This record gives sequence, C-alpha cells and structure tokens, in this order.
Amino acid sequence: MMKKEVVNLAQQLIQRPSISPDDQGCQQLIAQRLEKLGFTLEWLPFNDTLNLWAKHGNTSPVIAFAGHTDVVPVGDESQWDYPPFSAKIIDDMLYGRGAADMKGSLAAMVIAAEEYIKNNPNHQGTVAFLITSDEEAAAKDGTVRVVETLMARNEKIDYCLVGEPSSTAELGDIIKNGRRGSITGNLYIQGIQGHVAYPALADNPVHKAIPFLLELTTYQWDNGNDFFPPTSLQIANIQAGTGANNVIPGELYIQFNLRYCTEVDDQIIKSTVEKMLKKHHLSYRIDWNLSGKPFLTKPGKLVNSAITSLQEVADITPKLDTSGGTSDGRFIALMGAEVIELGPLNRTIHKVNECVSCQHLGVLAQVYQRILERILDK
Repeated sequence: MMKKEVVNLAQQLIQRPSISPDDQGCQQLIAQRLEKLGFTLEWLPFNDTLNLWAKHGNTSPVIAFAGHTDVVPVGDESQWDYPPFSAKIIDDMLYGRGAADMKGSLAAMVIAAEEYIKNNPNHQGTVAFLITSDEEAAAKDGTVRVVETLMARNEKIDYCLVGEPSSTAELGDIIKNGRRGSITGNLYIQGIQGHVAYPALADNPVHKAIPFLLELTTYQWDNGNDFFPPTSLQIANIQAGTGANNVIPGELYIQFNLRYCTEVDDQIIKSTVEKMLKKHHLSYRIDWNLSGKPFLTKPGKLVNSAITSLQEVADITPKLDTSGGTSDGRFIALMGAEVIELGPLNRTIHKVNECVSCQHLGVLAQVYQRILERILDK
C-alpha cells in the first residue's frame, strides 16, 4: 500500500515540468497533503524562488525532511525513450526528469510523514519540511534564505534528512554524513600586450604564471582525515590572447576550484594562494566565490537511527561517506543540526532516461518512517 501511494505521488510531481527555479505547483501539491495532516504552512518566496516551511508540532526535537522540487533541463527530448515528464512506469521502473533527483524522495518523505502522524497524532517533538525550488540552479534564494530566516527568529532544526540520491549500487548502501566545502578562484594575471616579434616591448603573463601554476597545482593542502579525503584543487578554465598568433596577451585568466575538507578553511585557502602569487611577483586580481563550507555529522542519534532503520527494512548496513559534490545540507548544518543525505540510486541522475525503482521508493518511505519513530518516540 505504501509503495503504491509513494509512486502515485512521485508521478504527480514528475508530471509537473519544474525546471529550476519554476516550481510548477509541486510544492502546492505537497502542501495540500501536509495541511490535511495538520501541518502549519509558511510560504517563504524570495525573488523567483518558492520555498515551503511546514511544521507538525511545536516542541523539540525538530526533525526536518529537506528537498527540492526543481529539476535540471531535459536536454534533447528525442534522446529519451519516454517523454521526460510523462512519468511512465516500465518493468517497475519510474521514468522521468526528477524521478531520482529528487521527486521520488520527496514523495517517500510525504508518505512517511503521513503514516507516522496517522499512527502518532500526538507525537513528541516536531516533524518539519523544508522544500525549495532552486537547488539545481543558483541556490541563492532557496534553502540558504530559509535558514537565514529561521535563524533570525531563533528557530532550530535538530535533525535533518535530505533526500538527495545517495545510494550507488544498492538502495541504502551509502549515507552521506557530510560534504566537502567548495570555493572557486577567478584569477586575472596582468601583463603587457605586444607583438610576438618584439617580446622586449611586452610582458607575457602566461610565461610569468607558469611557476605559480606549477606550485598551485602540486601544493599539498592536507592529508584528509577519518571522514574526508584530502583537499583537491582543479583548474577549470584558462584563457589568454586575442586569437591571433602574433599577439602576446595582456592578461591571463585562470579559474580554479577547491573541494576542501575540515582540515582547512576558506581563509587559509585564500591567504595561501595570495602568498603564492606574491612570492612569484605577479600582478593580479582575484575574485573568490565560496559555494559552501564543509560539514560533518558524526555518528550520533540521527546517523545511528538511519543505520538501524536500513538494517531492519532493507537488510543492508550502509557505509558513511562524504564524497561527491555538495547539497543544501551545507546550509542547514549551519544551524547546528545533525544532517544526513539518504535517497535512491544516483546512477541516472541528470541523465537521459532518468529513472528510479518503484520498489525502492516504497522501501525508502518505510525507512524514513522508522527514522521518525526512532527520533521522536520515547
């Protein structure tokens, strides 16, 4: 019964073409179901992004389900076996953009909350939903703005379960209990433009930058730790010159990104890079963009509840992992919350023919419900 309800709701969500940040009524659909359960709804729109903060209960602890209704563009629709917003079910697989990332998880969360509250109408603590529509795009007016609003009025989230597709080979084999930080440097190294036949009258910034780039790309930031791999730096873009083969460029643009662990912070990264630049006597300008700081949830009540629930429902013992990109969990962690990501398989996310197992969605709803029981029931 739970599987059928989850799949039905997931289909309804997928059929709404909610390309980020256009929610297309997905949150309203969820809100109607939550309101029937007695949830208090608060709409928090910022610019073109719609956000929903919903609560059932008003005491601690607060456990929040967090997710996003927006999806990435479908690309060339002719490459899809089935229309990307048709939510077709073939051989117990639900196809459609957002099926795995992450409308399937959202549906499982809603059904889990419904089942739990029907069985425990006077439960301890608070069940909450934090839903946004801009996670796949700018991530500027969604979860981060809701978190700022909640913190400004001293509202707290104690535990947060993000429905990002964390599983790799089997449902529940991975729980993301942290993420690396991400910071990008946009570096402009100045030289003097000139004719290649008269190098004495010019100053080539590409040549000048080579020793610096060698040091930047070979620098050992840290050795990682028990929870994170070592910090990694990658150059993403380099650009110089006019396109002509007889012109020495006047400026070199280098864009690089670091995925960093908890052994360093953004201030250490900035100061270290700028020391390198000065050491190599470069004339430069650098603009930094901090996408998110690293966060880590060590084994405790939330992690242990998720592990035990997966063992009981899915007969699997998950591995704790912090690899991969980042998620909105980085913003919620700023509230001091224990945060994990637990969702379906990620093998088809952002791909043509994105899909999710209907059976997995039903199991996921049961796992979410068990986690609620372990966190809130005494």
